[in-house]
Amino acid sequence: MSMPSRMPEPYGQSGGANLADILERVLDKGIVIAGDIRINLLDIELLTIKLRLIVASVDKAKEMGIDWWEDDPALSTRARRDQLTKENAELRERLARLEELEPGRARTREESS
Repeated sequence: MSMPSRMPEPYGQSGGANLADILERVLDKGIVIAGDIRINLLDIELLTIKLRLIVASVDKAKEMGIDWWEDDPALSTRARRDQLTKENAELRERLARLEELEPGRARTREESS
């Protein structure tokens, strides 16, 4: 008499899809989950929350035209560097304008350096 095994069957032997297969399909095809939450009081809209969730691989997201992480300084070193370069140029421009307004002060600062 043999006892039934409590261990799951090894990968690829069962007829059903396992988590890895499902995840691979979802990332390959992409999935969108959307929903809206509205809170009204006496026909007055107090709050609206729009929820959008997209689960996809990076390649699939780029194919769909979604690439917001590339421009987010918190997620991309290139975007952070671009932001710092732009901020630096703006500060240099502001400093140049200020020095034009008070030329005597700029000379005094240069002489003391």
